[in-house]
Amino acid sequence: MVKKSILIVLLFAFFLSSAQQKRLRDHGIEIGVLNPGPLNAVTDVPGVRVGHTTLIKGDNVRTGVTAILPHSDNIFQKKVPAAIFLGNGFGKLAGYSQVKELGNLETPIVLTNTLGVATAVNAVVDYTLNLPHNEAVQSVNAVVGETNDGYLNDIRGRHLTEKDVLLAIENAEPGPVKEGNVGAGTGTVCFGFKGGIGTSSRVVPKEAGGYTVGVLAQTNFGGMLKIAGVDVGKQMGHYSDSFKYATDGSCMMVVLTNAPLNSRNLERLAKRAMLGLARTGGIASNGSGDYVIAVSTAEASRIPYVSEQLATSAPAMRNEAMTPLFLATIEATEEAILNSLFTAESMIGRKGHKIEALPKTEVLEMLREAGKIR
Repeated sequence: MVKKSILIVLLFAFFLSSAQQKRLRDHGIEIGVLNPGPLNAVTDVPGVRVGHTTLIKGDNVRTGVTAILPHSDNIFQKKVPAAIFLGNGFGKLAGYSQVKELGNLETPIVLTNTLGVATAVNAVVDYTLNLPHNEAVQSVNAVVGETNDGYLNDIRGRHLTEKDVLLAIENAEPGPVKEGNVGAGTGTVCFGFKGGIGTSSRVVPKEAGGYTVGVLAQTNFGGMLKIAGVDVGKQMGHYSDSFKYATDGSCMMVVLTNAPLNSRNLERLAKRAMLGLARTGGIASNGSGDYVIAVSTAEASRIPYVSEQLATSAPAMRNEAMTPLFLATIEATEEAILNSLFTAESMIGRKGHKIEALPKTEVLEMLREAGKIR
């Protein structure tokens, strides 16, 4: 039965890859030393679901929403340990202060565009209030992150609706995750090329717990692109006396793991995602909103909304056990960002603005010459 389930998952992955651009590993490029999960996606973490709503209308609307659900139960009633790390705070991340104060998450995580945050918050509140057993709830801490897709998208038109957000949440599912020009990544730009949604995962060795770390990234930032340590951006002439492409922008990174972690160690984990961003050449510039949301999905660590117990006995990994998870986060973040670039396609949007996809033929030749292609 287990073998049959694995086969079904792999078939799903095959059909998904045939329907979108090839991912980094499809080209024989391997990042890091740890093995990815079966899907090499955030949904390798048991129970995690991802949903997208993509809005492409006329010549000017290029935006969307992506929802990440840590488990399939009522998240408000069964909260999960969480932390948020600010790599650079030029952004609008709703719900930050309560996660920081209480160390837990009580709603789906939603990503969208900068001026869609308020709409998304309203939608997440509606979703939560309408769940069974939430009839008496009077306060909801919706967690909504954003990047600014205003170059390709008519962001001032505020085309995102609450229905769009609810559809992403309701359609969230396990299995392969669509990447590139989808959901919250529909209109984004990364390193001067078309950015988007990217995901990856890592499994730590059995002796380190055998836990899975999954990352999903919404990429809309700049810097000097590196792939597998190769200065791709520099070789393409993106740098002379100043950056050819704007370095400002934002990157939202969501890290989920089934390792039983408290909020303190989740914040330590979140910090390592920034190291993964740096390995791609991102610099967290002055105008970049770079945030990491880290969540533990471990069932034993969930926090009941109502309990007669005065103290918690939830398990939590020791500090000394964190290093393999740190490495897993760094590698998965780096690959998730690169997957967003490899799966994105060229796009024309607002006012005829065009952003080209990463020139993969040219890039792969650089990587081949550097001996980075397996």
